[in-house]
Amino acid sequence: MTAAAVERSARPVPIQGTFEELGTPLREVAFVVVDLETTGAAATDSITEVGAVKVRGGEVLGEFQTLVNPTGPIAPFVAVLTGITDLMVAAAPPIKAVLPAFLEFTKGTVLVAHNAPFDVGFLRSACQRHDYTWPTFDVVDTARLARRVLTRDEVPDATLRTLARYFRATTEPVHRALADARATVDVLHGLIERLGSYGVHSSRSWRSSQPGSPHNRSPSATSPKGCRPHRASTSSRTPATRCSTSASRAISDPG
Repeated sequence: MTAAAVERSARPVPIQGTFEELGTPLREVAFVVVDLETTGAAATDSITEVGAVKVRGGEVLGEFQTLVNPTGPIAPFVAVLTGITDLMVAAAPPIKAVLPAFLEFTKGTVLVAHNAPFDVGFLRSACQRHDYTWPTFDVVDTARLARRVLTRDEVPDATLRTLARYFRATTEPVHRALADARATVDVLHGLIERLGSYGVHSSRSWRSSQPGSPHNRSPSATSPKGCRPHRASTSSRTPATRCSTSASRAISDPG
């Protein structure tokens, strides 16, 4: 199976250089939401599937999906979890052959993932192993962002399944890369809408506040798809200030 990147027709726009461009309206920012399936969570494990959705202004511009041959066996419990078996990936391309098309698909965009250190870490490591230059992406972690703009009264945790239900995602996350990326798109749009209610409409707004976090915690860099519950804020600052401040930190991490 080969990588497939299907671009839908869209009005040409200037290539976005970096998310740090001050004052860029969020509706003009091109995001690529990515999700991976892997043989495990360790650094020695391998990617078995890549799924990504490119969006801008609420419109889907294209999708990318491929199985990946991990060049090693998939553990039975992982096969049960993802539904991806050794037989399914036997004829799939190795990650070395997938990376050029994926990097082209993501060029000039902001990368988004749920528990981004997990997905971005695997992709960056794969590039390093195969002598591809990893671009300096700005990265949005929807798990981290959700911990900062939603309270425990709204959601009990920041897992993708919980957030997809809360934001009524049109796709249910099922531990398959493209489906989970589509669900994460809906979560991202829900979080951006929430930020809009606090007056956050541009990259400048996301970065304008002083550093701080109402929940005072960061996601584990090695966590796979599960997320630890977040705490309710005890800060005396106004909700708009708290969320604007926290969001700017959640979105500023370079990939």
